[in-house]
Amino acid sequence: MTSFMEVDIRPATPADRPTIERLWLMFRHDLSEFGTAAEPLLPRPDGTFRSERVDLAFGGGGEDWAPYLFVRGERPVGFAFVRGLSGPTRVLNSFFVVRGIRRGGVGRRAVAEVVARHPGQWEIAFQDANPGAVAFWRRVGEDLAPGEWVEERRPVPGRADLPPDVWISFRYEKALEG
Repeated sequence: MTSFMEVDIRPATPADRPTIERLWLMFRHDLSEFGTAAEPLLPRPDGTFRSERVDLAFGGGGEDWAPYLFVRGERPVGFAFVRGLSGPTRVLNSFFVVRGIRRGGVGRRAVAEVVARHPGQWEIAFQDANPGAVAFWRRVGEDLAPGEWVEERRPVPGRADLPPDVWISFRYEKALEG
């Protein structure tokens, strides 16, 4: 098990984009398990997955988005994309930790640091079909807003054929020190 203290959570720079694009493939591969028989989440013919969120996080979304990279030494171990920075509610749009470093506290610490960089109202979506995500995000809600976070199901916009997403919402006001 890896100590979470060995991982640096930092804003991603344009130079980090190729690294995050590679991590994105792993992230999308992990999520492909939760597609449906009618519409499996498969890669494109060139082996890539949809990556509009990467484009938005690295400038296409303007000042409303912020990408983060998690590194252990020189090795990338995860990323997060935040959107909604110009509005009243921040959204953790994408979040990923590589499998080899999961369950050691890295994910919870990364979420806490990213959220603390942008105090205010937060929302995070996940799917009921992903039991690991369900347990993780409920624990994050309790860690960051004990007894004061809310969970609700919302339809996926424009996709009545999909089960609703699960959203947790909470307020976090403790700014990151230093």
